[in-house]
Amino acid sequence: MPYRSNAAEAWYPEPQSAATGETPLDLLPPSSLTQPLWRSLGGNLRDTFAPEKLPPLRLTSRPVNVGLLIGDRISLPWFRTVFTNIGGVISPESLPPLELESEPVDVGELLTDQLSHLWFGSLLRNLADRVSPERLPALQLTAKPILDIVPKSWIILPMWSEALDGPKIFYPDKPKEAEAPRPLMVKLAPTPEQVQQLQVEELTAADLIRDIRKSKIRQRVWIAVAAAQVAYLVAAAIWLH
Repeated sequence: MPYRSNAAEAWYPEPQSAATGETPLDLLPPSSLTQPLWRSLGGNLRDTFAPEKLPPLRLTSRPVNVGLLIGDRISLPWFRTVFTNIGGVISPESLPPLELESEPVDVGELLTDQLSHLWFGSLLRNLADRVSPERLPALQLTAKPILDIVPKSWIILPMWSEALDGPKIFYPDKPKEAEAPRPLMVKLAPTPEQVQQLQVEELTAADLIRDIRKSKIRQRVWIAVAAAQVAYLVAAAIWLH
């Protein structure tokens, strides 16, 4: 049996359960982290071929239809979204009335409604506020005035820049240094390596221009196909109705 001194007992007391209830507080990692590989493999195979029979789940909340999830909506091809938007414009979905559970609060006239008024309406409202202003209740302040917070022994002095009073003085600009004469630029004949590099750059620019032209042609083709689909849907909707 190992020996343990009283000093060690004083520094390292006996562990006690931190929870006061019946379930003790366990901060150790789960035992599944230390089990061998063959046991974990056997448990996974057992759960796959012979899963545990659980009682049916009882839901106490009311299910809410949230529609198509954002992940499924992003994974849809582009033509599905085009058809969905066109169908929503032609024959929108009829939704049930909105059920509000919060209490309405009077916030007055909205800012957009105030901006939509004509100019003489704002002028008449300002004149009415000048002649007969609205009677408001007394303002209830919960903060203390600044004179009660700052001690009376303190002296509040203005900034030194505000205490100065005098004409503005403008100092003359510093003289510009004499510019050194610029060296003469002599254009040298290009070397064979430079000529080859210029030819490669010209070929690259030509390929880029050709790719841009092809992309514009593809764009026009796709726009024409989309326009034909829209025309077909509109014609079908008119004939069906």
